[in-house]
Amino acid sequence: MAIRTRTAMSVDEYFEWEQLQERKHEYIDGVVIEMPGVSNKHDAITVNIIYLFIGCLDRLRFYLRTAELRVQVSPSRYVYPDLTIVYGRPSFADASNYNLINPYVVLEVTSPTSINRDRQEKLEYYYDVPSIEACLIVDQHRHNAELYERGASGWKRQVFTETEEIIPLAMLDCELPLAEIYRGIEFEAR
Repeated sequence: MAIRTRTAMSVDEYFEWEQLQERKHEYIDGVVIEMPGVSNKHDAITVNIIYLFIGCLDRLRFYLRTAELRVQVSPSRYVYPDLTIVYGRPSFADASNYNLINPYVVLEVTSPTSINRDRQEKLEYYYDVPSIEACLIVDQHRHNAELYERGASGWKRQVFTETEEIIPLAMLDCELPLAEIYRGIEFEAR
């Protein structure tokens, strides 16, 4: 579970306070939420996906950003997706170049402490960002990826669980093989 560390903090206080912290914290309507540390599996899956994107993204049109860059999902909500892809030049909420306002695709690798928040609360925030065309949520404990794509009639969800499946990201002109996302990852027997 995410740790809610402080309450009743303004956005400016949060920006100043977070610079002094060892760990990253998200900010939701005055509440500061400590980000959990990442496991080896989480990190390996994220790196596998970075490799896949490096091989397929048009680097003149798309910019890949890591979890070090904060995304503003509303003027009172700031989050850290595991990966963010920007279409065109990155735009920022202020001169700090730290609060991205034009994410195009966001990716979350779930952890036991973040899975519910990633699939519910944060997904709802992403839905409200006009520039976001897709959200990909990848489970680190089993072969499972959920792709949410914005369409004319709302958001469409696709689930990928078989290792031979390929996740189509038409908006990026990329395909992500599930087997490659989980390359080198061993799962505990259930």
